[in-house]
Amino acid sequence: MDLKNGSVVTEFILLGFSAGWELQIVFFVTFSLIYSASVLGNILIMITMTCSSTLRSPMYFLLGNLSFLDMCLSTVTTPKMIRDLLTEHKTISMGGCMAQMFFMHFFGGAEMTLLIAMAFDRYVAICKPLHYRAIMSHSLLKGFVVFSWTIGFIHTMSQMLLTVNLPFCGPRVIDNIFCDIPLVIKLACMEIYTLELFVIADSGLLTFICFLLLLVSYTIILVTVQQRSSGGLSKALSTLSAHITVVILFFGPCIFIYAWPFKSFASNKILAVFYTVITPLLNPIIYTLRNQKMQWAMRKLSFQNISSTQNF
Repeated sequence: MDLKNGSVVTEFILLGFSAGWELQIVFFVTFSLIYSASVLGNILIMITMTCSSTLRSPMYFLLGNLSFLDMCLSTVTTPKMIRDLLTEHKTISMGGCMAQMFFMHFFGGAEMTLLIAMAFDRYVAICKPLHYRAIMSHSLLKGFVVFSWTIGFIHTMSQMLLTVNLPFCGPRVIDNIFCDIPLVIKLACMEIYTLELFVIADSGLLTFICFLLLLVSYTIILVTVQQRSSGGLSKALSTLSAHITVVILFFGPCIFIYAWPFKSFASNKILAVFYTVITPLLNPIIYTLRNQKMQWAMRKLSFQNISSTQNF
């Protein structure tokens, strides 16, 4: 890259959290526990989905894919952030920075699209229950997953193709806990106003459109249920509350980070942590604690493992 565009920058400096060593250690322990719980929780969900014969409905298939994307999204940035908490000089290579941005937007874009598929699944289950199995076929589910990964790939490539060839010849300090496109392109030795608008239109617009589609879909579901039965509204709210909570927690930080003016982005470290560290942990908690069928399948699976171990 350096030879191609004349760059003299081979690595970037991440400012991370500006705090004393005592607080850095607190952050290290806290984020290490959160990340470990997030990975283990999402792996447990995927194992339960795979091994349990009672979790074969389309909703659980999509939930298993959501857990995989959550785990990948968190793994892209969190281990590096945790390691940097114990180092004085927080640097990342040019290649590592580009890889972080590529995979973060890849998994993030895929997860946004998958959440829309999950909203469609709930719409069919609540509003068209008699046709649920016929509509939510295996081919449609596979199509949803392939489509979400395709959107994620197109989303990240459309930005990375423009970012990877930028000339970096001077400033190399990134005021964040990881590399992200809005902050990295500001370090380029060229006018990047048009590129900034493109990133806002790409990441910001994708986030905002997906969020609006999800709000509209859930509103349609609730209105349809209310028109059919007044008592069914509370049941629908109970069913959708976990999905709506996940959508708000996931899209809230994204909208502020990517659809907001660039000048305010540098102050959004807390939102960045919430988006990449906290939300991947909250998803398994929300779906498992509010889902009795999932809890029963996990208990059954653990009992089977204990019994097989004792017999062995």
